[in-house]
Amino acid sequence: MRVLCSITGSTSHARASLPLVRALAEAGHDVLVVTAAQLVPVFDGEAARVTGVFTDITQQGMRLLLEGRLPIPAEFSRFAHDLWATLGCGPQLHEAYGLLLPIARDFRPDVILRDGYEFAALLAAEALGVPHVPAPSGSGQFLDPELILPMLNDRRREAGLPPADDPVSVYRHGRFDCMPVTYSFARPVAPEAVAYRQPRTVTRGETLPDWLHELPADRPLVLASLGTGLPGTVLGFLDKARQIGAPVPEYDPAEPLNTVVRALSTVDCSAVVSTLGMPVDEDLAADNVRVVDRFPQQLLLERAALFLTHGGYNSIRESVRAGVPMAVRPMFGDQKYNAERVAELGLGTHVSERGPEAMAQACHRLLDDPPVTAVTQRAQKEMLALPGVEVAVAHLERLAS
Repeated sequence: MRVLCSITGSTSHARASLPLVRALAEAGHDVLVVTAAQLVPVFDGEAARVTGVFTDITQQGMRLLLEGRLPIPAEFSRFAHDLWATLGCGPQLHEAYGLLLPIARDFRPDVILRDGYEFAALLAAEALGVPHVPAPSGSGQFLDPELILPMLNDRRREAGLPPADDPVSVYRHGRFDCMPVTYSFARPVAPEAVAYRQPRTVTRGETLPDWLHELPADRPLVLASLGTGLPGTVLGFLDKARQIGAPVPEYDPAEPLNTVVRALSTVDCSAVVSTLGMPVDEDLAADNVRVVDRFPQQLLLERAALFLTHGGYNSIRESVRAGVPMAVRPMFGDQKYNAERVAELGLGTHVSERGPEAMAQACHRLLDDPPVTAVTQRAQKEMLALPGVEVAVAHLERLAS
C-alpha cells in the first residue's frame, strides 16, 4: 500500500502524525511524507521518505492577510474561528495544492493521511479519487465543517473540482483520534473516530532527565509548558497586524511564562517550567521552581500531579493518558476551545483570568480536588483501553483495498 502523508503547521502537527507514519512504515507500507522544510527533522530515523516542499500555510496566510490579499476577518483575535479558517482554507491553499498534486500524481497513493489542518491533501485526494483521513488534530477539530464548507468549495472551484454539498465531506472516509469517544474534542457534526491508544512516548529512545532525582519527593510535581507554535507564528503576526492598524490584543511575549513562574513560586509544590526558547525572567523563580529549556513531557507527566498547559491538543491527550488534571491557560487558535472543553469534561480548569494570582488559585484548587482527580483517572483508563495504532493501519488498508 502506498500512503501519502501531508503535513503543514508547527512541530506539534508533525508529531501528531508521527506514530501513524511510523506504524505504517513498520508494517511494510510505502510511505511518503510531504511537509514543510522545517518539519523534516521530526521524521529522522523513520522508514519513510520525506520531502519538505511546503511553506507553512499559517504563516503564508498571515502574510497574504497583512498584504491585503485576504479579507481581514470580522473577529480579529487570537482565538477567532474565522481568522483560523481563513489561514487554513483561504486562497493561499491553492498554492499548496499546486505543490502537492504533481507529487501525489507521481507517487500514485492508494490512500492519503493528512494533518487535520491541511486541506490541500483533501483536494488532492478528491482530484485523484483516493480516500483521505485526517490525523489527530486540535486545529482540525476546532474548525466547524459547516462554516468552512463555502471556503473549501471556493478552493475546489479554483482547482477545477466539483463543490461538495455535505460539510462532513472533510471526514468522508473517517478520522483518527487518540481520545475515547466519551472525551472527544471534535465538533458535534464530526463522525465517531477510529480511535487508537497513543504511544507512551513519540520520541525514540527518550529518557527521563538527569535532574529528576534532585526534585523533592515530599511535594507534588507540577509541570508547566506553553507549547511550540507561538514564536514563529503569533508574535510576528500580531506585530505586523499592529503596523497596519488592525485591532489586535496587546501581547507581551515574556508575560505568559513570567506569569507561570510567579504563580508556581507561591504554590506548595515542586514545579518544572519548560520555556521552549521563549523569554522568561528566571530571577522571578522561587526555590521550588526549576526553569529548563525543555523536558520529556510525556514521560514526566507520568510522575506529575498537575499540568499547567496552553491547551494544545497533543498536550491535552498526553495529560489524559497520564491521568493528570490540567490548568489550561490558552494562547491562540484552538486552545481556548480546548480549554473550555477540558473544564466541561471535568478534566481540569480554564484559567481565563490573566495574572499570577488567578493561575496560582487554579493550581491550589486542582492539587486538592478529588473529584477532578477521579475524572482524570477514569479518562486515563478509557484511553489506555483503546486498541493500539495498528487499528488505524488496518483502517487505511481497508480503504486502500
